[in-house]
Amino acid sequence: MKTDQLPVSEYSEFNATYIKAAGNVEMIDELEICLHDFIRFVQNIPMDKFDYRYAEGKWTIKDIIQHMIDTERIFAYRALRISRNDKTPLPGFEENDYVDNTNANNRNIKDLLAELSAVRHSNLFLFKSFSEEQLRRIGTASNTSISVRAIGFIIIGHQKHHQKVFQERYL
Repeated sequence: MKTDQLPVSEYSEFNATYIKAAGNVEMIDELEICLHDFIRFVQNIPMDKFDYRYAEGKWTIKDIIQHMIDTERIFAYRALRISRNDKTPLPGFEENDYVDNTNANNRNIKDLLAELSAVRHSNLFLFKSFSEEQLRRIGTASNTSISVRAIGFIIIGHQKHHQKVFQERYL
């Protein structure tokens, strides 16, 4: 399935930004391809940029990669719960609290990328395991309706959004 086949009723207006950022791609293929593209992109960033903040209070590249890891874990957990027909509304999360409580800037960039890769590969297996029925299931997360398949595209778009931010504000 491609993003242009995803009904807008399966995600919130807030998440529309990430769906659009994903591009018109096949979800499973792009989950893998964009990970490799991102890792290659980050490996070409000069070492002195990983701890750079473009303005006071902004996150570093290491902070953002840790944020991507944490967010993808949360999205995958939501996809798992919804796919299993769990009707429990899932809470939102405060991304700034997460970033403020990591050790990202004391970590090696290779370790951050290896962790991102491990999380994504685990999620690839998760999304490949879903039936069409499970992918279409809709649940509630952050007080809005969302489908399992929309979450897959949001993971892609979230990563691409941050790569674009790196290009525009950090390099």
